[in-house]
Amino acid sequence: MTEEQSFPVERAQTGVRIEKRLLKVLRAFADYHDLTLGDLLEGIVLHAFDGKCPFKQASLDRIKELKKFYGLELDSGASHRLRETKPGKPQKRGATP
Repeated sequence: MTEEQSFPVERAQTGVRIEKRLLKVLRAFADYHDLTLGDLLEGIVLHAFDGKCPFKQASLDRIKELKKFYGLELDSGASHRLRETKPGKPQKRGATP
């Protein structure tokens, strides 16, 4: 594929719920690269579907900084184990409801 080749697509607006700090990191990373959040997510998903890492080391380093800045301590080990708390009432670290 060449960089000049484009692919017409039809996009859909969606109301996806996502962990707050994760969203902050994604928005900041997209902004850093002058991308929309949607464009960033499409790129991440297309790479994942091909079994490829979407980020080079410099991007992974930037993400690590953003995670620290926004207090995001979650990693892939938390996948499928996130439990939503009531809005406006953040759960204390290590506390179980």
